[in-house]
Amino acid sequence: MMKRRFALKSMAAVGLLAATAACTDMAMSGGDDIVDIAASNPDFSTLVAAVQAADLVDTLKGPGPFTVFAPTNDAFAALPAGTVENLLKPENKDQLVAILTYHVVPGKFTAASLSGQRGRVATAQGGYLHVNGTDGVHVNDARVTAADIMASNGVIHVIDKVLLP
Repeated sequence: MMKRRFALKSMAAVGLLAATAACTDMAMSGGDDIVDIAASNPDFSTLVAAVQAADLVDTLKGPGPFTVFAPTNDAFAALPAGTVENLLKPENKDQLVAILTYHVVPGKFTAASLSGQRGRVATAQGGYLHVNGTDGVHVNDARVTAADIMASNGVIHVIDKVLLP
């Protein structure tokens, strides 16, 4: 297991350098950022509302690069009744920020870079996501259902569950 983690971390360092150059090129040529892409897709309306409530819009519009594991509306709907509404309350902003930033990984990780790998990646929240790319791509207990939605400041992977730190 140690070798696999090392391989993923080493790959991440090399990938981060390449991704930074690629994202700089993309940003210079224009293109939609992560927030723009999510906001243009009705399947992410809950995620977009949460990002707005957490005041993370400017961060996710920043230069990145970021990898976002984006839960769909159906993923949010699968949470216990009242969870989303409760998280969107101003008094729960810190908890909402922690959950949302747990879905964000600094750097750009495409499905190809995760395929065949097992290990963990550090999140913007400070925790780690366990990645298993040996049978499709899974992050913790969520499955990537659509991969490599490229943005000017990173990449989005659609997942079927909300990840909880």
